[in-house]
Amino acid sequence: MNKDKLHDECGVVGIFGAENAASLSYFALTSLQHRGQESAGIAVCDSKVTLHKDLGLVGEVFHPGVFEKLKGSIAVGHVRYATAGGRTIENAQPFLNTFKNGSIALAHNGQLVNHAQLKEILEDEGSTFSSSSDSEVILKLIVRKFIEKGGKLGSKKGDDNSKLFISAVEAAVKEIKGSFALCIMTENMLIGVRDPNGVRPLCLGNANQGFILASESCAIDAVNGTFIRDVKPGEIIVIRKSGLQSILTNVSLETPATKQTCIFEYVYFARPDSIIDGIPVQEARYKMGQELARESAVEADVVIGVPDSGIGAALGYSKASGIPYVTGIIKNKYIGRTFIAPTQKERENMVFVKLNAIKSDLAGKRVIVIDDSIVRGTTSRRLVEILRRSGAKEVHFRVSSPPVKFPCHLGIDTPSKNELISSTHELEEIRKEIGADSLSFISLQGMIKALRDCSPDSKSHGWCKGCFTGEYPV
Repeated sequence: MNKDKLHDECGVVGIFGAENAASLSYFALTSLQHRGQESAGIAVCDSKVTLHKDLGLVGEVFHPGVFEKLKGSIAVGHVRYATAGGRTIENAQPFLNTFKNGSIALAHNGQLVNHAQLKEILEDEGSTFSSSSDSEVILKLIVRKFIEKGGKLGSKKGDDNSKLFISAVEAAVKEIKGSFALCIMTENMLIGVRDPNGVRPLCLGNANQGFILASESCAIDAVNGTFIRDVKPGEIIVIRKSGLQSILTNVSLETPATKQTCIFEYVYFARPDSIIDGIPVQEARYKMGQELARESAVEADVVIGVPDSGIGAALGYSKASGIPYVTGIIKNKYIGRTFIAPTQKERENMVFVKLNAIKSDLAGKRVIVIDDSIVRGTTSRRLVEILRRSGAKEVHFRVSSPPVKFPCHLGIDTPSKNELISSTHELEEIRKEIGADSLSFISLQGMIKALRDCSPDSKSHGWCKGCFTGEYPV
């Protein structure tokens, strides 16, 4: 695990109306593996809900023998990187509540800011919890609201119960605060919910004559599906045999929902082939690189990008500056996920195993290296060492996001403020710390301009920039 990068909490997927819902979920989750590598799970419904989840990558958790038991046309799936709650099997998702004649399964991407208070209230009312995850709080809150509205858990009251359950979901999401993209499954429906600020992404598509909900559009592509649209901030999408229903709600806000997508989706989290809220991720990174070149020009011979998320910005920087792009750095894609170095020094030295320079691209040259962010600074320092060892005459470090100065409270695993190098050091101090000849970050204004240049509907766009400014939409 790279401790010098920010990590998204997880990815979710929901499938409705496909005979092979579990296998489609598997392919979708594999395409979302970058969003979480600690655990994976799929719940699928035939006449009853069956759940399989475990610690590990998607390909480690699921094998042919597992799929023989995962039959049905409705499914929800999850890959997890933990923020709220520990790294244990108890916190793996989806979460499942089973009753006499029915079940509810839930997968959640995001983080609640009021889960502790809600959990205490639910425990006082008799709810019990098997995990320390805030996602289980959402599930138990929905169940509580369903009972309060007169719904019969496990009954076969059909459409009456379905209407009450939808109403219970709507009531529950008005009480939770924070970031959330939810996929919720019962025996006869799939529900998707996006938080009122749209911090965490969620999109809708067609797949195998059914529907798919997913954290990123690349998951829809992975099942040979067709992208329909992004789920709107504060929207609840209900999918049943009768069709698709959209419920727009301001979800605990007195003003209409406004889009505040996590800006780091475009910097680092999302796959470059995804489109989030109408903005192609790779195009956004390319334009960030162009803006960075305009703001921080320097004489050099070559431009390189740190694999993988720095490459788009490096290509943009090269285009705007006229300085040739070369590969420069190779990433070893076969580093074991489970390797944990026992000391901080050894963890830092893992960069030498993961990344290596191409000396023929760099020897004797003035090099501009583009990375997506600097968090603690340890990886950046090792990168500069790698480039100097390869014979680079000068190393100019450029960053396609502004300085990360504040921790995230909305679903991103961020070091504490005193561990963020930009929070405790000035620019020149950081340059000396990482050993570069020069250092520049893109300005926040330049970053926003790059994103707006990608969006045909830029006036309706806003972004959560809390890690840069300390101001959060919640």
